[in-house]
Amino acid sequence: MPYVPIEWLRDHVEVPEGTTAEGLASDLVRVGLEEEGIDRSSVVTGPLVVGRVLDVSPEEQKNGKTINWCRVDVGSEHNVEDVDGLGAGRGIVCGAHNFAVGDSVVVALPGAVLPEDFAIASRKTYGHISDGMICSQRELGLGDDHDGIIVLEDPPAPGADAIALLGLGEEILEINVTPDRGYCFSMRGVAREYGHSTGAAFTDRALELAARVPAPTEAGFAVEIADDAPIHGNPGADRFVARVVRGVNATAPSPAWMSKRLRQAGMRPISLAVDVTNYVMLDLGQPLHAYDLGTLHAPIVVRRARPGERITTLDDIDRALDPEDLLITDSPEGVSPEGHGSRAIGIAGVMGGAETEVGDATTDVLIEAAHFEEISIARTARRHKLSSEASKRFERGVDNRLQAAAAQRVVELLVELGGGVADDAAVTDVDRTVAPSAIGFDPQQATRLVGVRYSNEEVIETLQSLGARVEELAEESAESSGRHAASTARVLVTPPSWRPDLTEPADLVEEVVRLRGYDAVPSVLPSAPAGRGLTVRQHRRRRVANLLADAGLVQVLTYPFIGEGRHDQLGLSEDDPRRLAVRLQNPLAQDAPFLRTSLLHTLLDAAVRNVGRGVTDVALYEIGLVTRPGGVLAASPLPPPAVLPDPSTLDAVRAAVPPQPLRVAAVLVGAAQPAGPGTQARPYDAADAVALVREIARAVGAEIRVSNDPDHAPWHPGRCARISTADGVTVGHAGELAPRVVTDLGLPPRAVALEVDLDVLLDAAPEEPRQVSGLSTFPPAKEDIALVVSADAPAGDVLAVVTEAVGDLAEEVRLFDVYTGDNLPEGTKSLAFALRLRGDRTLTGEDTGAVRDAVVKAAGERFGATLRG
Repeated sequence: MPYVPIEWLRDHVEVPEGTTAEGLASDLVRVGLEEEGIDRSSVVTGPLVVGRVLDVSPEEQKNGKTINWCRVDVGSEHNVEDVDGLGAGRGIVCGAHNFAVGDSVVVALPGAVLPEDFAIASRKTYGHISDGMICSQRELGLGDDHDGIIVLEDPPAPGADAIALLGLGEEILEINVTPDRGYCFSMRGVAREYGHSTGAAFTDRALELAARVPAPTEAGFAVEIADDAPIHGNPGADRFVARVVRGVNATAPSPAWMSKRLRQAGMRPISLAVDVTNYVMLDLGQPLHAYDLGTLHAPIVVRRARPGERITTLDDIDRALDPEDLLITDSPEGVSPEGHGSRAIGIAGVMGGAETEVGDATTDVLIEAAHFEEISIARTARRHKLSSEASKRFERGVDNRLQAAAAQRVVELLVELGGGVADDAAVTDVDRTVAPSAIGFDPQQATRLVGVRYSNEEVIETLQSLGARVEELAEESAESSGRHAASTARVLVTPPSWRPDLTEPADLVEEVVRLRGYDAVPSVLPSAPAGRGLTVRQHRRRRVANLLADAGLVQVLTYPFIGEGRHDQLGLSEDDPRRLAVRLQNPLAQDAPFLRTSLLHTLLDAAVRNVGRGVTDVALYEIGLVTRPGGVLAASPLPPPAVLPDPSTLDAVRAAVPPQPLRVAAVLVGAAQPAGPGTQARPYDAADAVALVREIARAVGAEIRVSNDPDHAPWHPGRCARISTADGVTVGHAGELAPRVVTDLGLPPRAVALEVDLDVLLDAAPEEPRQVSGLSTFPPAKEDIALVVSADAPAGDVLAVVTEAVGDLAEEVRLFDVYTGDNLPEGTKSLAFALRLRGDRTLTGEDTGAVRDAVVKAAGERFGATLRG
């Protein structure tokens, strides 16, 4: 996000003395530029001065390191009378070696406090009293360079305040710029908005520069725009300005004021030509590029990349180009029989190429200032994962009338600072830009849409202050004027060139509201229309979330991205359908490129993180989507922007989206019941997970069956329950996690988990809410039945048969005991069920006996069960 140094801002707008970063933030937020933060990292307090090195004595130490014992002149106010009998100055130990006697350096004297609260004091080191510190860029928060100390070019006298020189005492506001306000990626744009907010006088420096731009000449460097494959009909470039400066001293240093401003804006000074183009970009908002003219071959051709084409960019990375990439090319003889435009020398609007870079031997420089189409640049930057300062501005929209003025500013700075000569006989301006379309607008539309009374005069004055041209319409032409005419257009509004986002009347209304003040818009709570609310399905989903929260679980939301080894970590078999995952083309993290196919893939990570931070008892749940592709995904079309896709395109987009069922999952670790006076802690076990699933099913009104599943990772083979609907459709699983899984993850032993397909469960529930039957006035009857069945008979299946056999009299059927022991035949177990019966009359012993007989008969037929004596 852009940084806004106040002193720099004053070049464009009148900012009162004493304005702080906080005050500037409050002024800018009124016009929609929010504070991102205030950078105080480079603030230095105490004595930080310019020093001149008088003596340097290298001293080799026992550890093999050589240090320099230096005498430094820090000004008469700060010098001590004598240093080792050599004269006045300060004695300082320095480990750097990139300076010599006579160099001017930055010295922090005792009492100074550097960034990160690094306090400077006199201290004994390497056998000397070091009376201060000679500073590097990193120590002052100016950059990452720590290999050597700062050697000042064109320095002031010793003892001068280095805090002001380097801009280290200034707090710098960082603002957040929305995508439609790209012009605010410059001091010029922010100053304009500050003027709107405060009424301060704004001076457009671009207009002053434009008045000094020489006319294009026939001898200018030849440039062609040959975009034969525009995206969605929009040409990739519509303006290209080229200027030539000859006799530039490429090794000339950038002045201190420019280096200071670049550092304040978060950029590192590199060389004069690069620094000048970066500075003008930050100042005016127009990205620029400097070429070594001696390496170029006319004509420059702006075109799309050809199949198989590559380029090495300024960051020394060899990049394969896409046919959609817009390139800057030149035409060296003999490189290719295809003719001119055969060599790629830059990715347009993103980054230049290494072959034509300005170097120390450069004398003649060609300056490029172009206007590129937003979508083309945005796609190229994302495709190559190359978000440069230039691309950030182009993809948000750059003023298409700014190129000549910005190039003029670069030329003037290279002449002033690099000793060059402007070649006004070589001026190129290929201009195919189109003036902004006029918008038919009714000023009272702002009042109708916002609910605040604005007079026509207020609206027109606001739009004119924005830089728009407003023309009043005659009544006979008011109904049909402008490409975006309002139904009762009263004026024609032509947006300024730096606001390409203003294309329709609603955009103008937004600007009126913004500049007249959001605080003038009243807060009115709209009344909810009657007869609407949550659907039955939505109510049931909320009921599940509330149920789990009431049970003591904490809801979390995890990112749905997983790494390639996640399935192996959870022990999924090679043919497990959960291994079929969608891979993202542009993942947020390269180590997690897949979409999860199970909530436990990411929920278990949240449990591991909590356990790792010392939480011993963890109960988490998540309700979210998983992605379960059934096979190879269909290719999705990419609809063009600003155009409503036709129904067939929308159908194709939807068809390419894989199924994304809604799941609910939980992980339980540690104690379900903590220890207390007279009680022992009870750890979570598989029964707790199954019980939660039963409660979830009861909450949505669905009937489920519970059976054993001996092979479903990541659960324990012998302690995993399969949950299914009454008609046998699998809903999910619950139980104890496999020992290998909890060990690999770093969870405590016996951790349990559940995961249920909430969509399937909701589909199994009746559409209408279950009607509550009337309360019976008759007493319940209780009956306990113990059945002896085979040891491998699933208790859940037996429970289902018992419940069915009891029939309508069943108010509650509950398994309360499982017994295996010497009193039973080998290979059997006893399951004891508690029956709570109630009917429309008082039940007799014969009634309960008949129920008991029906249960024994049904269980005997299904499982060979017998009544335990």
